[in-house]
Amino acid sequence: MTNHQVEARLEQVRERIEAAAGRAGRDPDEVEILPVTKGHSVRAIEVVAELGLGRIGENRVPEAEVKRSALGATPGVAWHLIGRLQRNKARRAARLFDVIESVDSVRLAATLSRIVGEEGLESAEVLVQVNPSGETAKAGVDAGNAMEAVREICALPGLRVRGLMTMAPFTDDEAVLRPVFRTAARLLSRCRKEVQGFKGEVLSMGMSNDFEIAVEEGSTRLRLGTVLLGER
Repeated sequence: MTNHQVEARLEQVRERIEAAAGRAGRDPDEVEILPVTKGHSVRAIEVVAELGLGRIGENRVPEAEVKRSALGATPGVAWHLIGRLQRNKARRAARLFDVIESVDSVRLAATLSRIVGEEGLESAEVLVQVNPSGETAKAGVDAGNAMEAVREICALPGLRVRGLMTMAPFTDDEAVLRPVFRTAARLLSRCRKEVQGFKGEVLSMGMSNDFEIAVEEGSTRLRLGTVLLGER
């Protein structure tokens, strides 16, 4: 993997984001790219940092620990956990990641809140993962319970709840994808209006196979792996 290869892909991705934003009447600058480096070598993270993208996403705590140890300091790069987090790894995740996007239950949020206090951390930035599709294989708070879950999580000390995250079914079928993204966007809007202390700046949705639809439906953060960094 070279800077040139990733830079060329990045230019193409930005063109596609701009086109999708244009179709939706949005400013493409509202949409940020989160390069997903899971399964890639530490070189991928170095390339991302050198290109100034500023964020990377990892799925698993042990893999991220190995990479951070190998890299040492990575100035200007925020580490995001985007995969499912087991509560028994929550302490390691709180120490390791700048953002935990996969808070999929009030119980996990309460564990993180307690750990923030015990570790003497200033706070933990999190997103609440919602599951609009209702797929049993997908993590996340059910759409019908999302408002109350966000309310409870926002009330916990030590957590900065920046917004929502969702994962759509893995398909190219627009008729399946669009309603999932639209429901997540509507949930974000409702939470902004009805949940005290929830600003909802971030809606993390859209991956390599569906990011243009996600942009059209209101995503502010795209989690992009293959389309940006190539095959693992």
